[in-house]
Amino acid sequence: MSGAFVAMIAAGAFAGPAPAARAGTTPDFGPNVKIFDPSVPVADINAYLQSISAEPEFGTGRHAVYFKPGVYGSAAGQNTPSTATGIVNSEVGYYTSIAGLGSSPADVRINGALHSEPRQNADGSSDGLTNFYRSLANLSINPIQRPVGADAQRARPEGVAAAHTMRWATSQASSLRRVDIQGDLDLNGAYGATLFGAEIADSRVSGTVHSGGDTGPGQAQYYVRDSQIGGWSGGSANLVFSGVRGAPAGDLTGRGITTLAATPVSRPAPFLTSRGDNYSVFVPKARINASGVNWATGSTAGTSIPISRFHIAKPGTDTAATINTALAAGKHLILTPGVYRLSEPIRVTRAGTVVMGMGYATLAPAGGQSAIEVGDVKGVVVAGLVVDAGIGGTVLVRVGTGNATAIGDATDPTTLSDLFVRVGGARPGSATIALRIDQSRVVLDDTWLWRADHGAGVGWTSNTSDTGLVVNGAEVTALGLFAEHHQKNQVVWNGERGRTVFYQSEFPYDPPNQAAWMDGVREGYASYKVTPGVTTHAVTGTAIYTLFTDSTFAGAPVHAWTAIEAPTRGSVRLTSMTTAVIALGGGIRHVVGDSGAAVDAARPNQVVPGFAASARLASFPS
Repeated sequence: MSGAFVAMIAAGAFAGPAPAARAGTTPDFGPNVKIFDPSVPVADINAYLQSISAEPEFGTGRHAVYFKPGVYGSAAGQNTPSTATGIVNSEVGYYTSIAGLGSSPADVRINGALHSEPRQNADGSSDGLTNFYRSLANLSINPIQRPVGADAQRARPEGVAAAHTMRWATSQASSLRRVDIQGDLDLNGAYGATLFGAEIADSRVSGTVHSGGDTGPGQAQYYVRDSQIGGWSGGSANLVFSGVRGAPAGDLTGRGITTLAATPVSRPAPFLTSRGDNYSVFVPKARINASGVNWATGSTAGTSIPISRFHIAKPGTDTAATINTALAAGKHLILTPGVYRLSEPIRVTRAGTVVMGMGYATLAPAGGQSAIEVGDVKGVVVAGLVVDAGIGGTVLVRVGTGNATAIGDATDPTTLSDLFVRVGGARPGSATIALRIDQSRVVLDDTWLWRADHGAGVGWTSNTSDTGLVVNGAEVTALGLFAEHHQKNQVVWNGERGRTVFYQSEFPYDPPNQAAWMDGVREGYASYKVTPGVTTHAVTGTAIYTLFTDSTFAGAPVHAWTAIEAPTRGSVRLTSMTTAVIALGGGIRHVVGDSGAAVDAARPNQVVPGFAASARLASFPS
C-alpha cells in the first residue's frame, strides 16, 4: 500500500460514517474537564458549577463541563420558578464551556438554567460589557431560573427570571450553538443592561428572544444564523439574522435589523459526543444557503471521528513540540482546558485536520511567534480557542503560507469557529496582524480580534497592533466578525469575492492626539478597508463605534475620516451600516468613503437610543 494511499485513508478521503470506537474507559481529558451523568445528584452538579463560576476576567482557570445523555433536574416548578426546587441552576463564568454529549440537543435535557447575569453599578445601572468567554452547546433547556450565590443576597437580584425564561446577558466570545431553549431567552438583564453581544448559531428558541435596546439599555448588536425563533423583541445599532426562521422583518432605520433569508455558506463547529464510554468528535459539513437548524449527525451531515484518532493535549504536559509531532503523525488535536505556553507555532500541515479547544483553551506563544500556522491544505477545522499575543508578535494566526492563495474547497472549507485573538489584557503583548488568511474559500465564524482596552500591558505604545484581520484569499466568508481597537485598519480585505455578514468594530480608544493617528493626510484609519484593486465584495450588517478616551481627556478629541473604505463600483456592495459615538468626544466624518452622514459628540442625536450620536446608511453605492 503506497504512503500516499495510507495518508488519504488517514485524512478520511474515503470516509462514510467513521467506525465506532472500541468500548473502554472515558478518555483522560485532564483535571479541568468535568463529565456528569444523570445519576449525579443535582445538588452536586450545582455545587460544582457554582464553584467554577467566579473565575476572574484575566485569570488562568479554564473549565469544560459535559453532560452525558439524559434528563437533569426537576421540571416540577417550571411555572413558579421562585419556589422551584431540584433544578440545575448556576451562573456560567469566565472561560467555561458547557455542552451536552448527545448526537442531538434533545439527548440532554436541563430542567433549570445555565445563565449569565449583568453586574450592578453604583449608580443603579447594569452592564455586561465584559461578560466574555463563556458558552453553551448541544443541549436543551427547559428554563427555570432563580438567583444563586452572591446575586441571591442582593436587594435586587439580577437572576430573577419570569416563568419559562433563561437569561444570557453577555458580550463578545459567548456563543450559543446547537441549543434548544424551550421558552424565552433574555439577552438583556432583569433591569435592562448595556451589552455588546455575540452570536447564536444552529439553535432554536421556542419563545421570544428579548434583546432590549429599543427604548433603554440592551444589546447594542447581535448575530443569529441558521436558527429558529418564536419571535424577537428589541432593537439597537446592529441586529443581523441570516437563515433564521421566525426572524423579524428587516428594519434598519427603526430598529437596526437586517434580515437575510439564508446564510450564504456556513459550517457548524465540531462537537464531542459519547455513547457510554465510546467518545467521538462530529465534524459537520458545510451548508450552502442554509436556513433553520440542522441537527442531523448521519453520514450525509458530516463525519464522526473516533477519539482514538485525536491527540488529547494537556497544559503543563504538552509542548508545541509534542503537539506538532502528533499532528505530523496524522492525529487530530484536542486542546483540553488551560493555558499552553508555546515556544513555536502549532503547525497544521495535513488536509482535513481538526483542532478543537475545550473550555477556552488558550495559546500563549513566545514573543515573536505565531500561535497557529495552517499550511497550504484544505478542509482544516479550528474551533474554540483563545490566543494571547506575546511581545513582538507579527502574525498571531495564519491560514496558508501566501504561496498558494487559490487553495480551498467550497464544499469542504477551512473553517475557524469561536476563535478569539487578543493583544494585551491577560499579559503584555504586541503584534502586527492578529489573523491573516492566505487561502481561498475559508469560513470565519464568530471571530473576535481584540486589542485590549483594559487589563495588563495596555497603552498606545504598549500593546501595539496594526490590524485585526488581513484577507488575501478569494471567496473568503466572515460570519460574525468582531475586530476592535487596533491602531490602523481593523480589517484589510485584498481578496476577490469576499463577503461579510455582521461586522462589529470599535476604533482604538487611546490615540493620544490626531497627529499620532493619521493615515497619510487623512484623519485616522477606516475600520473596514476593501482595497482599491478588489472588483467584487459584499458586506451586510455593520456597526462601527468610537469612544475616544485619551484624546478627549487631553482636550482635543480625535476623528476618523470614515468608517469604511471601499472602491466605488457596482460589484462592491455594502448594505445596512451604522456608525455611532458611544460617549465622550470626537466622531466619524462619513460612513463609507465620503458618503453617509457624520457622527460627532458635539452634535448629539437619538438615531440609536443610548448612543451620543449615530448615523445609518442603507447601501453603498446608493
